[in-house]
Amino acid sequence: MDVMNVETTTYENTTLHFLGDDDRWAAVVRRDQQADGTFYYSVQSTGIYCRPSCPSRLAKRENVRFHTTCVAAEQAGFRACKRCRPNQPALANQHAIAVAQACRLIEAATDIPDLGELADAVGMSRFYFHRLFKSISGVTPKAYAIAYRAQLMRDKLPESVTVTEAIYEAGFNSSGRFYATSSKVLGMAPAKFRAGGSGTTIRFAVGECSLGSILVASTDRGLCAVLLGSDPDLLVRDLQDRFHKAELIGGDEGFEQLVAKVIGHVEAPSIGLDLPLDVQGTAFQQRVWQALAEIPAGTTVSYTQLAQKIGAPKAVRAVASACAANFIAVAIPCHRVVRSDGALSGYRWGVERKRALLDRETPS
Repeated sequence: MDVMNVETTTYENTTLHFLGDDDRWAAVVRRDQQADGTFYYSVQSTGIYCRPSCPSRLAKRENVRFHTTCVAAEQAGFRACKRCRPNQPALANQHAIAVAQACRLIEAATDIPDLGELADAVGMSRFYFHRLFKSISGVTPKAYAIAYRAQLMRDKLPESVTVTEAIYEAGFNSSGRFYATSSKVLGMAPAKFRAGGSGTTIRFAVGECSLGSILVASTDRGLCAVLLGSDPDLLVRDLQDRFHKAELIGGDEGFEQLVAKVIGHVEAPSIGLDLPLDVQGTAFQQRVWQALAEIPAGTTVSYTQLAQKIGAPKAVRAVASACAANFIAVAIPCHRVVRSDGALSGYRWGVERKRALLDRETPS
């Protein structure tokens, strides 16, 4: 069960190439964490070797030599620095591993573990662990535990004999507490969810716009899907796969007006799209989607900036995954997120459509 994507590598997909010792020395000078693991440097005057990001006092260039591995440095007669510990996993990876360990403990526990128990298990103080967990995963340990149990509940309900059985199997120790928040957790009442969402009605219609075919779908709460593509039949199948147990009904004349509003926004983003949304996802995904909705038209941000915006600067890849999971094109503008170098990256509905949407939003 992948409630949240906790990565052991905290940087965007970047391969560093060092053409020579001058490049390596420049990385040491700026204490570049992204260079860690690609090479090591030794200091002849101290007899130690370090990782590029070592915070120790900068050595003189003439005393520095470079090595491709820890073994090579040790064979040359140098010992590992006790401050940056180059022969151990990088600190960022150690932190990510600790958070992943805490996630597994949360998932295996019968009751939601106490913050102190989790912090002790990974050898950290409560305050430091809480801050670290949130910076890497994007949510607090408690929010992660609740989201995990909510996902378990979704999985257990269809196969359990009773709703109560599913509640306790998912780790909720109080059925009353679960029922108080069930609509937020499931998007509907537990009994209706257990019945496969058979009472949920989704209206939809397929139209055409300058970007190809467009499917717009809505529940009584708001838009639940806006899909773009070249084949209308494939869009309908995508909707069916996403909401395979709901009742899908073709939209009437009034619904066509809703579709027209969405198409109008695609063609002229400046008119805006002030429509209610019915979005369902993990707590982390919803934070990302809310941040996406706040990006003004004509503006782009990088995945790194978006991660910083939601207070999870180390969760860049998890942010990218949340963008990819967005099922409501244009209304939740994931097309406004680009790579750090400004280049366009993947888009569920094609990079060319992403480019076209951005071009329309850019003032001429």
